[in-house]
Amino acid sequence: MSLRQHTSQEFEAELESVRQRISEMGRHVDGVLESAGRALLAGDSELAERIIVGDEETDSMELEIDHLCLEILARRQPVADDLRLLTSALKLVIDLERIGDLGVSIAGRVVELGREPPLIPYEDLMRMMVTTREMLTEALEALRSQDVARASRVIDKDEVVDAYYSQIFNDILSRMRESPENIFRATRVQAISKYIERIGDHAANVAERVIFIVTGEDVRHFSRMSRSDFS
Repeated sequence: MSLRQHTSQEFEAELESVRQRISEMGRHVDGVLESAGRALLAGDSELAERIIVGDEETDSMELEIDHLCLEILARRQPVADDLRLLTSALKLVIDLERIGDLGVSIAGRVVELGREPPLIPYEDLMRMMVTTREMLTEALEALRSQDVARASRVIDKDEVVDAYYSQIFNDILSRMRESPENIFRATRVQAISKYIERIGDHAANVAERVIFIVTGEDVRHFSRMSRSDFS
């Protein structure tokens, strides 16, 4: 094996390590969301507290990936798609970290709600949460498989999350108008629905970065009609 081949194999192994660690971080923050959903449904403040305490793990994973990418950039001076992967990874992990933070924020509102009876059926929130978790999983799978069409479908799915949010917001507003004593619960539940809506936005951001990594096209400000060209 020549030195050039050896160096190339080492470089590819380093890039694969970045991809794997992003996947691991994605699975971790998805676990945070799953736990936050269980805590909400059960009114489980103890589980919610554990989620809050465990937030440091997400931060550590973000820093580890940052350092790895910067080290590779400094040593290898990559170009083209390799450069796009590494520079996008630095931004992508910010979205993952914020998704984790939003899961922690949901847990915080669960603690505040305690054993208060649900203001609205939490199943509506859970359907919204499931959709955002599916978006995150699909976006990360699109990164693994370099599947631009899959990433584009994730972006389009954000409309479904927005529709859920509008429905839930209007429902909460109606409950507040009916009974002012519901305001405490209403503001907490509305906050949870907004956190979930933001999770969808960050999952869409991840998908947009996948498209950039694969094609070099920056679709962040494309219209939905233009993005459909990738489907």
